[in-house]
Amino acid sequence: MTRRLLVSYLSLTLLVLLTLEIPLGLLYTRGETDRFLSAIERDAVVLAENAEEAIENGDVAEVPDMLAEYARDTGGHAVVVDPDGIEVARSAGTPNDTDLSANPDIAAALRNQRRSGTRATAQGIDELYVTVPATSGQTIRGALRITYPATAVTDRAAQAWWILTGVGLAVLLIAAAVAFGLARWMTRPVRELEAATTRLASGSLDTPPPADLGPPELRRLAATFADTAGRLQHLIAAQRAFAADASHQLKTPLTALRLRLENLEPALDPRALPSLDEAVAETDRLTRMVQGLLALARLEDAATDRIPVDVDGLVADRAASWAPFAAEHDVALTVTGPTVGQAWAAPHALDQILDNLLANALRAAPAGSTVTINRRPTTDGIEIHVIDQGAGMSAADRQRAFDRFWRAPDASDDGSGLGLAIVAQLVRASGGHITLEPAPRTGIDAAIRLQPIPPGTSRTYRKHPHATGRHTPPATNNGKPADHTGRPTRTPRTADHRG
Repeated sequence: MTRRLLVSYLSLTLLVLLTLEIPLGLLYTRGETDRFLSAIERDAVVLAENAEEAIENGDVAEVPDMLAEYARDTGGHAVVVDPDGIEVARSAGTPNDTDLSANPDIAAALRNQRRSGTRATAQGIDELYVTVPATSGQTIRGALRITYPATAVTDRAAQAWWILTGVGLAVLLIAAAVAFGLARWMTRPVRELEAATTRLASGSLDTPPPADLGPPELRRLAATFADTAGRLQHLIAAQRAFAADASHQLKTPLTALRLRLENLEPALDPRALPSLDEAVAETDRLTRMVQGLLALARLEDAATDRIPVDVDGLVADRAASWAPFAAEHDVALTVTGPTVGQAWAAPHALDQILDNLLANALRAAPAGSTVTINRRPTTDGIEIHVIDQGAGMSAADRQRAFDRFWRAPDASDDGSGLGLAIVAQLVRASGGHITLEPAPRTGIDAAIRLQPIPPGTSRTYRKHPHATGRHTPPATNNGKPADHTGRPTRTPRTADHRG
C-alpha cells in the first residue's frame, strides 16, 4: 500500500511539473528567439543605412570592410545586394555578381518589406535571418541580410531546458521524500491492523493494535477493531471454557450412571435385559461424545507449534498396531508407496489422525476386503491416503463429514459425530489439509496432505504439553478398538466414515 500511495503522489507531482515546465520551456525558447531576432533587426537597420549611404555616394568599396568588422565583432554573417538583387558585398569575401533576387526575403526587402525568421541553408543547416531594405526616402538602393546559426538560440534554450529538468528532478526528490513519509504515516496503522488480524486468526492476539497512529479515521478503525477483537476473544474463551468444563463435569456422573445400570442387571427380569443393554450403549455413546468435546476443547487451547515427524516410521507403527484387529475381522491391512521422509505436524497429532481414520476404515470394510495406507510424495508436500473398500459416501455426505455432531442418516447408533471433526482439527493444527474422496473402485479415500521437511532442515520448537515422543497403539479391549473409557466399541459392518 505504501508503494501504491508513493506512486500516486509522484505521478500527480510529475503531471503538475510537466504541465508547468513544458509550456514554460516552450515560451522561453520562443521569447529568446524573438529577442535575438529583434537585436539582429536593430543591427540590420543600422548597417542598411550605412550601406545605402555608401551605395548612394558611389563608395561601394567601404561596404565589405563594414560587413567584415560586424562579422568579426558579433559572429554573424551579412550580405548586401543592389536594387536588382545582385550581391554587392558580403562579410566573408569580396563583391561578386551572385544573383539573390530569387530569394523570397531579398525580393520582399527590394519591395521595401522586412523579413525575419528561421530558414535552412543549402547545406541543410538551420539559421536565423533578418532582411531589411536599404532605402533613402522612397528610393530603394538595395537590401541587407544578416544571418546567425540557429545554435546561437538553441544552445541557450537547451541550457534552459536542462535547468528546468534539474529543478523538476529536485522537486520530484523532495516530493518523494515527503510522500514516502506521509505514506508510511498513513499505512502504519493499516500494517498494525493486518498484523493484529493475523494474530487474531491464529488465536494469539495478546496486544491490540495501537489506536494513536495515522489519520483520525484509521485511529477510530483501530479502536473499533480492538474492541471487536476483545469481545470475540472473550466469546471464544467462554465457549471453550464451557465445552471443557461441561465435558469434564459430565464424565463422573456418566460413569456413575453406567455403573448403576450395570448393577441393575441381576435384579431385572430377563425380558428387560435388551432395554438395559440399549441404555448402557446410549450411556457409552454419550460418554464418547463428552470425551470428544473435551478433546476438541483441548485441541483449540493447545499450542500450535509443529515438530518434525517420521511419516514412514509412524505409518508402519500404526499399521502394525491395527493389524491384529484387522485380521480378526478378515480384513487385510497393507502399506504401499515409496518412503516420504519427514513432515511437519502438531505434537502427537499424526498418530491420532491415523488411528481415527483406520478405525473408521476398518468399521466400514467388509470381510475379505483390504484397507490400504498409501504414502506418496508430491511437488508441494507429502500425502497419506487411507483407503477402504466399503459402501462409500455421497458427495453431500463427504462435504459434511467433518462437521461436529453430524452423522449420516444410516450410521450406527454408537457414533458421537466428533471423530472426523477431531481429525480435521488435528490436521489444521499440523498445517495440513484433509479431504474425503471416492476410492478408485468403491469405498472412501481419506487423503491427508502435510508440509515436507527438506533434508538437513532443523527447527527449534516447544513441545506440546501432552506429547510423549512415543507412538502408542490404539486403545483396545480384548482385541477390539475402545473408546476413551476403555470399553469396546461396536464395529458394525454397515458404517462408513460417519463419525
